[in-house]
Amino acid sequence: MVEFEPPLIACVVSSANYSFAALRATGECVIAIPALRLAQKVVAVGNCSGRDVDKFAAFGLTPAPAKRVAPPLVAECFANLECKVADTRLVASYNLFILEVLKAWKDPAQKNPKTIHHHGYGTFVADGRTIKLKSRMR
Repeated sequence: MVEFEPPLIACVVSSANYSFAALRATGECVIAIPALRLAQKVVAVGNCSGRDVDKFAAFGLTPAPAKRVAPPLVAECFANLECKVADTRLVASYNLFILEVLKAWKDPAQKNPKTIHHHGYGTFVADGRTIKLKSRMR
């Protein structure tokens, strides 16, 4: 994997989720970003709790060591973000964590992955066609 350096992420996590308790307790996490080809596994992973299930074993995912946090990366994902909690002021009101990205990883073997975007209740949108427009930005 190749690493790059991004900044902060705002992340809402339901207080009913095991991830919420883990974030509060450890102050760190990995945000794994899957491509469209993992959509079925994404739904399966999201429909169970890490309290009860080893999701790596149950869904045939490969944990990879992170450099800056204890939780593992997900090797099958095209990107992984190692994060620590930077601000909890909005957690009580909105379940909103501000995460500082400590290290970011991209799998160079996954060229132009199609991403999926969760709209809730089993509905996802997949990337559409790519368009290129003239821009002064490089």
